[in-house]
Amino acid sequence: MESLTKVYKPGQYPAVNQLCVAVQPGECFGLLGMNGAGKTTTFKMLTGNTSITSGNAYIAGHSIKTDIDNARQSIGYCPQFDALDSHLTGYEHLEFYARLRGIPEKHVRKVAVWGIRKLGLLAHGHRCAGTYSGGNKRKLSTAIALVGNPSVVFLDEPTTGMDPKARRFLWNCIIDIVKEGRSVILTSHSMEECEALCTRLAIMVNGQFRCLGSIQHLKNKYGHGYTLTLRVTNSLTAMEEVRRFMENTFGSAASLQEQHLNQMEYQLAPSLSLAMVFQELERARQMLSIEDYSVSQTTLDQVFISFAKIDRKS
Repeated sequence: MESLTKVYKPGQYPAVNQLCVAVQPGECFGLLGMNGAGKTTTFKMLTGNTSITSGNAYIAGHSIKTDIDNARQSIGYCPQFDALDSHLTGYEHLEFYARLRGIPEKHVRKVAVWGIRKLGLLAHGHRCAGTYSGGNKRKLSTAIALVGNPSVVFLDEPTTGMDPKARRFLWNCIIDIVKEGRSVILTSHSMEECEALCTRLAIMVNGQFRCLGSIQHLKNKYGHGYTLTLRVTNSLTAMEEVRRFMENTFGSAASLQEQHLNQMEYQLAPSLSLAMVFQELERARQMLSIEDYSVSQTTLDQVFISFAKIDRKS
């Protein structure tokens, strides 16, 4: 992408504003952002479903502005909302899209069988898509995106509506696609999904990339030290004693972020020695009625929430 921009009405703030990034073969790139951040609009421009205001993008060397037909030959797209015909079976969908892809008639059935097997839909292949659960509809939409072995696959929230088992199954399918050397660009609201699949990701705020890099890089750069979670005997007196202890012992280096029932969550400054934190907590554990505690690195969820706050403010 080269300065990719979309403005729906003159004088209006851009829905997508000057995006620049390259995704390599064999890479899974995650696109995160609040609802309305511009993720789906970006996908629509890259697939030719909506016009570009300015900038350009290239799919397998083909410009989406001047050579969209050839660019589409290399694109697979699973949209945010399933584009399925409720009266067609799973096999019929895949056969239909295989023909649209220009696959020779003698191979069409083989491609449909491959797609049904690949996405674990053997038990549902001969049933009409209208009878599918939400998770199976997402599987079928993903299978359609893979027809014709496109080199670039766009997946817009592919696991929406899936139970944990189905979600893990689809994750493994996506990992296989990446291992085959294809590029996968996905949007998701699941930080767990991004950690499991993405080699790099970007967080969009108001149509712009606010950060871009590997998950560990984003945690290191935009995370704020460590998170301390304490579980205390469920009484207001015990909670207040712990709060005073943290304030007197660590001062401004430990700030209370959340408090729910008997659980307290503190953000620890990077300058704070973890050895000292453990030492002080162990020393005061019995006195303060602390049931247990844990220290963890800033999570991707917390990084995302910090950018989401910027989105809400603006």
